[in-house]
Amino acid sequence: MSQKIYSLLKTTVTVFIFVTSPVLMSCKPGYTPKPRGFYRIDFPEKNYKYLSGKFPYQFQIPVYSEILPDRQNPDKTDWINVTVPENNAEVHISYYDLPDSKDVDREILARLIEESRTLAYKHSVKASSINEKLYINRSKNVFGTVYRIEGNAASPVQFFLTDSTTHFLRGALYIRSTPDIDSLKPVIEFLEADVIRIIESTTWN
Repeated sequence: MSQKIYSLLKTTVTVFIFVTSPVLMSCKPGYTPKPRGFYRIDFPEKNYKYLSGKFPYQFQIPVYSEILPDRQNPDKTDWINVTVPENNAEVHISYYDLPDSKDVDREILARLIEESRTLAYKHSVKASSINEKLYINRSKNVFGTVYRIEGNAASPVQFFLTDSTTHFLRGALYIRSTPDIDSLKPVIEFLEADVIRIIESTTWN
């Protein structure tokens, strides 16, 4: 084989390899990222029952919930947790008996209202928005404010209720899971209805 033919053949092979290499490489299966998966959540049917026990307040709770004392405040016998084990969630209820003195009553009531607002807005760091809505039920003498906390907050709903003279009740829904608004949204919407039921059914004893 002459040197000229050999050089021509070598050049042809080199060009062929150079041209076909990207094509051959592109035949490999491409990587397609898998969409984010979420846990399947089966929610129970909505049914409610009245809170049992001697408390200065009364409201309805879901039948799939449990009532546990507040272990962090054992001396506060009227502080309870309405827990929903299946969803790793709870509604923390704290209660304050307002004093008889009107002057002291107004001062303490104002402080408790401001504390409730402060506790709700502590979640503003991770919240996309916080919406306040007044709640008024004159027939039951129950008044208050509901805070809906949007975004990756551990407590998506908080509220306080009072009769302005004797009773003050504060509630906060906590999801005991890593906040992820995409995966927890169905759970939040399901439990939010239970919180609203607690609020709307609250009466004083």
